[in-house]
Amino acid sequence: MSLKKRSQWCLVVSGTASLILLMTVLYSSSRGQRRSSSSLRHDYQLMGRPLYKLDLSWPKNPEIFTGEVFCVAVNQYAAVVYVAQRGSNVPKVLVFTTEGDFLMSWNTTTLEMPHGMFLADAASKDPTVWITDVGNGPYGHCIKQYSPSGKLLQVLGTPGKAGSGLDPLQFDQPAEIFVHESGEMYIVDGDGGMNNRLIKLSKNQQVLWMHAEKGQSLAQFYIPHSVTVDSAQRVWVADRGNKRIQVFNSITGDWLGTWGSCFTEDAPYSVRLTPDKKYFVVVQLNTNQITLLDAPPVGLIGQCKVVSVIQLAEDVKPHLVDLDLKAGALYVAEIEAQQAQKFTPFSLGGTLL
Repeated sequence: MSLKKRSQWCLVVSGTASLILLMTVLYSSSRGQRRSSSSLRHDYQLMGRPLYKLDLSWPKNPEIFTGEVFCVAVNQYAAVVYVAQRGSNVPKVLVFTTEGDFLMSWNTTTLEMPHGMFLADAASKDPTVWITDVGNGPYGHCIKQYSPSGKLLQVLGTPGKAGSGLDPLQFDQPAEIFVHESGEMYIVDGDGGMNNRLIKLSKNQQVLWMHAEKGQSLAQFYIPHSVTVDSAQRVWVADRGNKRIQVFNSITGDWLGTWGSCFTEDAPYSVRLTPDKKYFVVVQLNTNQITLLDAPPVGLIGQCKVVSVIQLAEDVKPHLVDLDLKAGALYVAEIEAQQAQKFTPFSLGGTLL
């Protein structure tokens, strides 16, 4: 082989080797990026009693999430999950099946900044979705009722006008609503605005009782963030700014007790009951934890007791949750991870939890 041909052959081999090396580096880099993304989505640890495990198959197309996910709601009878997200030019509500199939998105322009969500009348022919809106635009500072397909049905509050009035009703960044099977409503208002209120409304939307003082004393609030009602006529409120859960009589509004010892590191952001009524599910956003607490028997509040903790990956920022009251699955809205995740209960002897 001549010196000239040998030189050309060396250049070809050298170029090919460089190309292979470059492709290897790019492939390794992309794999590393995928591992990083995967670890953010899937990494978690169970501490205490193992009650829930992550369902890696839900949803089937996670790329559909395009904004910051703030809340979820489940219709256990229709096997449908509603997910609300924020962001510019993103659909505000995504609808999935409980098996993970994407069904539809809402093309509504009436939602600015969804915060909390509740599925009402799930067993009826006409279930509805209630969403609190903390936006500052013409549709903000109110609570909206939608059909399952996203049609606006009615509005609580005065759209676009923050306030504390009761006639007409006004809100300032309402955080969450719980609609009882009786039609009565429990509202925590607000998420950092001028109001720090727990309001009970009748089925006809008349104020039945209210706690509206800001502070650290009993029956006072600082950023009430989530609310649920149990079968023993007790109202449980995640009093976020005060790092505690307060409990009230649902009929009279009387204060019944406080849980605070479980929240020394981070505040409770959500409060929901598991279907068997044995545990409260409490999310702690800054420590990226989902905590399950023993639910006390009727007639006793006592002190909170941690039974199980799901430690999520760093910077997931779980916000609010909902549970499938039929299958027992737990759905978690995660702001920073921009996703909702599904956790299924471990079965013990064929029974949930």
